[in-house]
Amino acid sequence: MEYISKDEALQLFTQKHEGEQDLLQSLAEAGNPFLAHLNITAFQASQYEAISNFLNQESLQPIIQEVDYSQRKSIIDKIYSITSNINKAGIIFSLILGAIAILVAFNTIRLAIYNLREEISIMRLVGASNWFIRGPFIVQGIFCGVIAALITLLLTLGLCYFFSPKIMTLTPDLNIFSYFTGNFWTIILIQLATGIGIGVFSSLIAMRRYLQV
Repeated sequence: MEYISKDEALQLFTQKHEGEQDLLQSLAEAGNPFLAHLNITAFQASQYEAISNFLNQESLQPIIQEVDYSQRKSIIDKIYSITSNINKAGIIFSLILGAIAILVAFNTIRLAIYNLREEISIMRLVGASNWFIRGPFIVQGIFCGVIAALITLLLTLGLCYFFSPKIMTLTPDLNIFSYFTGNFWTIILIQLATGIGIGVFSSLIAMRRYLQV
């Protein structure tokens, strides 16, 4: 919930219509017509009706002039429908990329074990420890995970850049590209952590199956 005073509302309107001089001049002559208001954000679209009913109760009428939920209901439903579809698509997209990353890392480690089988045999003969033999493959899995995370990051950035203008034609306040760039470092850290985790997991599975030490 965010409280916007009369002066803040006027300032926000002026910033939004900065290039429309005629409108701003008319506004300057008329004075400040805006009222103080509350911007209320709910976690689900279905919660807005309950909030609206609460605010419209008779005991609150002396302090609340208008609740604009009914005018904005179609927009709110549209925004939540779009965000819900984006979340579902994001989950499916992430699962697909995760599965691809696992397969790539798994097969990379499997091929590496096959190509280095003679070296592995020699290390066994000279008494190398199990983790000394496994270590390079785990590092290789981490490397594969980092590469997968960077590829995923570039794909996500491209999708956000491509679809953001199309989404904004329906909901001007929903800019997924700006959200992505604004949270870039958080997103990349999450993707790197996930990619490294997938790489290590795939390496361990491949070694358990193909590397007998």
